[in-house]
Amino acid sequence: MKAILKGWALAAWLCTGAALAQTAPASADGETLFAKNCAACHQADGRGIPGAFPALAGSALALGAPAEGAEVLLKGRGGMPDFSGSLDDADIAAVLSYVRASWGNRAAPVADAEVGALRMALQLPPASRNRFGNKH
Repeated sequence: MKAILKGWALAAWLCTGAALAQTAPASADGETLFAKNCAACHQADGRGIPGAFPALAGSALALGAPAEGAEVLLKGRGGMPDFSGSLDDADIAAVLSYVRASWGNRAAPVADAEVGALRMALQLPPASRNRFGNKH
């Protein structure tokens, strides 16, 4: 009887571990990150709101040198907050890559190492992943 109970306990433990592994947060993809952090202003279709928030569809900034877009996300610009505290290098690279390949944009993806090098050059600390880290 003890062996059966131990077997059931082991099975329950393994199932719990499998369930936890399935629900553990994975690194978000660029589209999800954009929807969560950017779409409210720049809109889901990348067209922005004229006079308030610039369009990213066809944007010279979005299509230009990856470091320029990464710097805007790391430091903010105008009324846009910085995301250096809440998004890590891989997340910033993912959202930039999504923007650079969406709404008719055709630009190369951005590597997280490229964002990391820029973060170091700007002397910004690593992301804290604190939900309050982006000051908005």
